[in-house]
Amino acid sequence: MFDPFKRVRRKAARKLQRKTVSLMTEAWSAMLAPKKPPKRKPTKKAAQSVSARKSKPIKRPKKISPPATSRSRMSVPRGATFVSGTFECEHGKRSYKLYVPFIARKAEVPMPLIVMLHGCGQTPDDFARGTGMNALAEEFGFLVLYPAQSRNAHLNGCWNWFKRKNQTRGTGEAALIASLTRHLMGERNVDPAKVYVAGLSAGAAASLVVATTYPDIFAAVGVHSGLAVGAAHDSASVARAMQNGHPGNRHDVQMPTIIFHGDVDKVVNPRNGRFVAIRAQEPYSGLDRTERTGRIVGGREYTRILHRVGKGRPYIEQWVIHGSGHAWSGGQSAGGYTDPNGPDASRQMVRFFLRHRTTKKRRSHPSI
Repeated sequence: MFDPFKRVRRKAARKLQRKTVSLMTEAWSAMLAPKKPPKRKPTKKAAQSVSARKSKPIKRPKKISPPATSRSRMSVPRGATFVSGTFECEHGKRSYKLYVPFIARKAEVPMPLIVMLHGCGQTPDDFARGTGMNALAEEFGFLVLYPAQSRNAHLNGCWNWFKRKNQTRGTGEAALIASLTRHLMGERNVDPAKVYVAGLSAGAAASLVVATTYPDIFAAVGVHSGLAVGAAHDSASVARAMQNGHPGNRHDVQMPTIIFHGDVDKVVNPRNGRFVAIRAQEPYSGLDRTERTGRIVGGREYTRILHRVGKGRPYIEQWVIHGSGHAWSGGQSAGGYTDPNGPDASRQMVRFFLRHRTTKKRRSHPSI
């Protein structure tokens, strides 16, 4: 049957789709843009009359060096290295930064490796400054890998965790990150049983995808202000999941998971943190639940929920940071999207990670 409005409807649908993608890009930029500093009140000198200022010679202020937050370089302890590199495979090409602590020079045994996936609008350097993970690498003795998302892959530098091709083993960005990790495991003195991945926001969602699709490589995952695997499949569903929360897909493998989420997060609904915790519990049976509350001295209150067998190591650990927004809890102010007033998420993740390791059976899986 002839439909005179078929062409009009198609045109309108295409226009709506383009507008949705445009709005999504604007939303990511607006929600994740750094807040402008508050305006300072004028001083008494600034309030002087124009005639008074004209009568005196104007003194030019001395040139002030930029604050630490805007410097592109960071200090590295003598003997340690923070090197740049580029990796390319059949799944794509990405640059990265790798931190090797001083202790690695004297290490007689293989060292753990933590892969850190930054959030939207961040870089490896900014993420390293904000999380303070390099300092912990010196303290506990592990390597830190910071893959960088390409601006060609996403305008705002977000990991495309929500695309279907990136949510399965052997394809897309998940396979790229896994391949890069395997490559560095072969190049460096890395303990294959102690490899972990963590991230913030889009990086957290990508970390969860990578960990659950490659349990033979990763022993545990850290999810900070992220979303469950399968919570979205395109730009439109990303917006809904971020705003309202989405339970995502059921997990098929056991993956120790530590979760951090601020309960006043306006970018990624805090319900997503609860959904991540629920999905992480599903492959386990017989876990006991323990809930504790506390407060950082001079900082924020938090609720810590543990899921474990008896009094053993936790397999799922959920931290709800009260009063915190979309920012790395306990992070350094030198980096972007951090909340220095919260509990130290980086230290707690390292503590959680180092209690878990992959089994020999998992590590034997050869395919990427």
